[in-house]
Amino acid sequence: MRPNRLAAAGYVALAPDVYHGQETTEPDEAGKLMMALALETTARDMSAAVDHLAGLSMTVGKGIGVIGFCMGGGLALWLSTLNSKVTACVPFYGAIPWPNFQPDYADSVAAYLGHYAEHDGWATLDSARHLERQLRQLGREVEFHVYPHTEHAFFNDARPEVYNAEASKLAWQRTLAFLRGRIG
Repeated sequence: MRPNRLAAAGYVALAPDVYHGQETTEPDEAGKLMMALALETTARDMSAAVDHLAGLSMTVGKGIGVIGFCMGGGLALWLSTLNSKVTACVPFYGAIPWPNFQPDYADSVAAYLGHYAEHDGWATLDSARHLERQLRQLGREVEFHVYPHTEHAFFNDARPEVYNAEASKLAWQRTLAFLRGRIG
């Protein structure tokens, strides 16, 4: 998603570069970069980004919302547990890709709105439902949506083989309503 979509909706958007300038367009190389991500540095970078936004005069007192897609959705989920200024979390087909790492949601104060594809081998429906139950059991406000006839990355209009305009439009409407209700 392009940050200008959030700006057009009236939000201040910041996307920290967790790869510190490393880029690739090759899926195999992207997977290697993802699995080699320095999690401690990433945690500091993401939390610092939240603190920066919280310090801006236009965001004071409103709380901070985080949105992420795929691995970024997993990072958004994790960030909701790292910084109590995060009051709204919106993962799009978000999952935690590191097998030996799971965030502790017990201290999170965020409300959660999740968007998941019906057919997704990465952010599976089982894992989404498990997370939804876990968050509910902790007393978090949570609402996860499954979009019929969609695949992983259904919101990505740069990938016509999986993009679903109808599901994307509905997910975006739900996201904006959720953010308005949680952070203004």
